[in-house]
Amino acid sequence: MTIVKQLLFSFLSIIGFSILYGTPRNSILKTSLVGAMGWISLYISSLFFDSKILGTFLAAVTVGILGELFARYYKKPATVFIIPGIFPLVPGAGMYYTMLALIEKDFISAANKGTETLFIAAAISIGIILSTTLSRSIKRVKSKN
Repeated sequence: MTIVKQLLFSFLSIIGFSILYGTPRNSILKTSLVGAMGWISLYISSLFFDSKILGTFLAAVTVGILGELFARYYKKPATVFIIPGIFPLVPGAGMYYTMLALIEKDFISAANKGTETLFIAAAISIGIILSTTLSRSIKRVKSKN
C-alpha cells in the first residue's frame, strides 16, 4: 500500500511541476508518469540497497531512459520528459539541513549532510548523462545498419 501512495503522490506532484514550468499540455501526464517511475525506482532501490546515493543514481537512469524513449515515441525533446521527472530526486532537504547545521555551527553534521547531498546531485547528473549517452549510442548503431 505504501508503494501505491508513493506512486500517486509523486505522480500528482509532478503534474504540479509540469504545469508550473510550462510543459506542453499533451505531455503533462506522460512527464508525470516518467517522474513517478523514477520516484518508485528511488524508493524501491533505496530500500533494497540501503543507500540514498545508489538509489538516486538508479532512479536518474530510469528517468533518463524513459525520457529518451518517450521523446522518441512522442517526437518531442527528451528534456520535456526528463526535467520534470528529476524534480522529486533533487536533494532540496539535504541542502536545507546542511545550511541549518552551518548556521547552528555544527560543522561535522554540515560536512556529513553536505557531502551526501553533493553525491546525490552528482548521482542525478551521472545517471542522466549515462542514459542519454546510451540512447545516442544505440541510435547511432541503428542508423549504421
